[in-house]
Amino acid sequence: MQYQNELRKKNSGKIFMTCKVYHIYAKNKCLFHSIKEEEFRTTWNTLKNMVGIMKTDYNVEDLSYEELTDYKYTDKIDMKVD
Repeated sequence: MQYQNELRKKNSGKIFMTCKVYHIYAKNKCLFHSIKEEEFRTTWNTLKNMVGIMKTDYNVEDLSYEELTDYKYTDKIDMKVD
């Protein structure tokens, strides 16, 4: 599990951390839900290329994504640094 966590503040012995997750849509239909940033980059580029070269009901303009921030409280920091 390797996604960037950002330390925001420390209070009451708890660590408040955030990470980004993504939803990918085609014509407003959710294809991928809550994927991590690393997986998003690969999946997004693959989808755009597939739609561009394959005969499908979709074109590149039909694809969209939503970036969300996931907030978590934890008692310890368990981060991998790249």
